Amino acid sequence: MRVHGNLVSSSFVALALASGVQCLRKVIYFDQYHTATLPPRNVTSGITHVVMAFANSSLFIGDTAGPYTPFMNVSDVRNLFDQGTQIGIALGGWADTAGFSAGSKDDASRKTYAQNVADMADSHGFDFVDIDWEYPGGNGADYKEVPNSEKVDEIPAYPKLLKEIKAAISPKPLSIAVPGLPRDLLAYNEEQSPDIWAAVDFVNVMSYDFMNRRDNETKHHTDLRTSLEAVDAYLDLGLCPSKINLGFAFYAKYFQTEPGVDCSATPIGCPIVKAENDDGSDAGTSGSMTFETANVAPSVPGNLSTSTDGSCGTGTPFTCQGVADGQCCSQYGFCGSSAAHCGTGCQSDYGTCSGPAILDSFSKALKNGITDDEAGGQWYWDADAELFWTYDTVALMQRKYTEIVKARGLGGVMAWSLGEDSYDWSHLLSLVHDTRGIRTARRGPVKTSGFHQGRALPLGSHRSRHV
Repeated sequence: MRVHGNLVSSSFVALALASGVQCLRKVIYFDQYHTATLPPRNVTSGITHVVMAFANSSLFIGDTAGPYTPFMNVSDVRNLFDQGTQIGIALGGWADTAGFSAGSKDDASRKTYAQNVADMADSHGFDFVDIDWEYPGGNGADYKEVPNSEKVDEIPAYPKLLKEIKAAISPKPLSIAVPGLPRDLLAYNEEQSPDIWAAVDFVNVMSYDFMNRRDNETKHHTDLRTSLEAVDAYLDLGLCPSKINLGFAFYAKYFQTEPGVDCSATPIGCPIVKAENDDGSDAGTSGSMTFETANVAPSVPGNLSTSTDGSCGTGTPFTCQGVADGQCCSQYGFCGSSAAHCGTGCQSDYGTCSGPAILDSFSKALKNGITDDEAGGQWYWDADAELFWTYDTVALMQRKYTEIVKARGLGGVMAWSLGEDSYDWSHLLSLVHDTRGIRTARRGPVKTSGFHQGRALPLGSHRSRHV
């Protein structure tokens, strides 16, 4: 007898609910900067949640919300995924904290802010809301300009704001994005955490960017061992494992190592050139490289034109040659003559460069990368360019599914971001298909034998997917 697929699916869901087992969440962020090449539906099939990023946090301060227009119509986004895939909106992001800080000040401001968020979500047809106030209490992009000591009031205000937003958008789910390094968990302690977990439906752990420009020596940016430590930190703070989504990065990171230092023997502990200026700004000696076709298999157009608007580089037909003497095309695709434009990451095919050819180095890293089996991280040191590379492979992702997601009974997986894997969609396909056999039991809080044991976590510097 042939049974209709919907009946089979419905029967399985009913059985799963009855047995206390639920299907794994598969969450993907979809950002406004990577929309040129998007995957077909046979690749995205199986994704359960899409988070469009970002709406500015300051739009929701005051009696009436400011105007917000999504970078793509929600109905068009739905067409990229399975029927029933939930489409949400993320508020905030790495450097966007001002709106949250102002909106969380007192009871009245929190209620107003929450209602404005709810009105916006309803007006555009979003199915859920994701709060990306990644560093309440400090350690964000402005930590040198506004010290953490001036943000301590944000710590008790954070769960109160989440509670108001959840009440305003209900029955729609509320999720949050949270940092992975213990030194950044300023707002997550034994006193505040229970109220945070009670207000949210799931938690996206940014288990990447473990190495960032505030470090002074090499380490993995998204290895298995440190990812597990991040998950265990939240479990020790009482977060139910079924609410946790383990994060994956669809990009590599690179750092310029100290001149003359041999880093070929080890991925850990090699000194790097200072990557952050004294004022907290980017020193231009590090960066990231997505797994997009333009980066993995770049092709330079044969008829480049001199840039007229300052844009340049991969994905454009524009060069900085002819704009002015000594003009360089930065890693971010802008013409200029500063060290940030001409140094590490400069695109040599599109202008003058004084730093290493980053695309050539990335190609070498992907071809010759080394697996650190003990830590569960991929790395490569380019001796010619003196660049250290760190990234995730599909094989290491598969280990994380078994050794973290399944072992800890987590509720899902998450990745940043959809359009960054366009070369062959291998990371995205793994996230969707290689996790199909994992089911998560409905479980309460779990204590681990990790390092934190539920204590308040130490202060320090910061990481984010955008650093």
